[in-house]
Amino acid sequence: MTFKKRQKLGKYRIGGCIAKGPLASVYRASDPVMGIQVALKIPHRDIDPSTMEDFRKEVRLAVRLQHDNVLPVLDAREIDGEFVIVSPLGKETLGDRLERRLSGTVAMDLCEQAIAAVAHAHSNKIIHCDIKPENFILFPNNHLRLADFAFAKKSLRTIKASGSGTLGYIAPEQAMGRPMFQSDVFSLGLVMYRVFSGKVPEWPFEWPPVGYERLKQRARPELIAFIRKALEVKPADRFRDAMEMQSAFAVIKSPARRQKGKKRILPTGMPVWQTPGKKDFLKQFGKALEAHHACRHCEAPISESMQFCPWCGEDNPSLGCETRYPAHCPRCQRGVKLDWEYCAWCYGGGFEKEGNRQYSDIRYVSNCDCGNRAPLMPFMKYCPWCRKKIQRTWQITGNKQRCKGCGNGVLTKYWGYCPWCRHKVAGK
Repeated sequence: MTFKKRQKLGKYRIGGCIAKGPLASVYRASDPVMGIQVALKIPHRDIDPSTMEDFRKEVRLAVRLQHDNVLPVLDAREIDGEFVIVSPLGKETLGDRLERRLSGTVAMDLCEQAIAAVAHAHSNKIIHCDIKPENFILFPNNHLRLADFAFAKKSLRTIKASGSGTLGYIAPEQAMGRPMFQSDVFSLGLVMYRVFSGKVPEWPFEWPPVGYERLKQRARPELIAFIRKALEVKPADRFRDAMEMQSAFAVIKSPARRQKGKKRILPTGMPVWQTPGKKDFLKQFGKALEAHHACRHCEAPISESMQFCPWCGEDNPSLGCETRYPAHCPRCQRGVKLDWEYCAWCYGGGFEKEGNRQYSDIRYVSNCDCGNRAPLMPFMKYCPWCRKKIQRTWQITGNKQRCKGCGNGVLTKYWGYCPWCRHKVAGK
């Protein structure tokens, strides 16, 4: 039965159909008693009794899995002859969100939440069996929740199961009717691959799959190795379960954790935390340079616009750091604004504009000499609107020293390298 807008079902007033599948439809509705918006999942009347039992099992499992990243069930019962599962109403699915540009920081956060949800299910001996972007629901503030446990299986020593799941995100052994914890790990790996590359690998899952070049642009080598391990064809070569996957992801998520236990040495031969004048540098130039980040190699203070670390010479030293811009360049991972058509730092381009709004910014200090006189920020290498290379050189506020290689401002008192061209700074 199809429900129309404003039609009542028990106390709920239908607001419209959100999704329609072969087994059930999902409707937006309002609960006048609680004063909230909800989602109503209603199985089709013509499904067989065993499939209806799957929906009842979904309710029992969802109630059992109390976790911040698992979609809770608010109510489940027969209403006016229909079996109705009531849950909180999200904004959209992860699948919907992946149709738009996603920053690297948000991508990492969403993957962390997805892994946490599946890890909680695995800790309760439950295999989800249908991990895909459409079964992750997004709520405000990028809060992700895993839904749809209709195909979930309880892990037993002798498990009999069908190849239930969604084609495109199903593990090879699950397709043959043998789901296991590593099957969910494989599906999570496919979801993560799509998050960072925009593509979904296909059978026979040979490495590197389609979209690998974009994956390399957006993900650090250790994250790529993580995804590759999750996508191994042999289950024994993958992570044992999502709990092991979660532990491994926690290690690679933070640059500081990755470097833990390693002695970080600067060109001066001194550990970064003993660098003379570091506090003086931050006091004098930290604000002007927006040195809010730490180099991923030596952890010295850097700004996102720096091409190289001025302390140790590392290339793209802010890779993996959280940006203060609303999005990331998929090529160099530096922050970009939503109205830019090209990356101002690395020449990367082809961004899809998400609106016609022009965003003002106090960091705009000059104008490009192109036709529209587009505003520029210090140390931009390319105009973010016309892609023209910036010919002018930039100075550091409060300092007149310039690099002999590129002419941009440098601080010879503190740095060993020019952060804009990697030229050796005189005297270091």
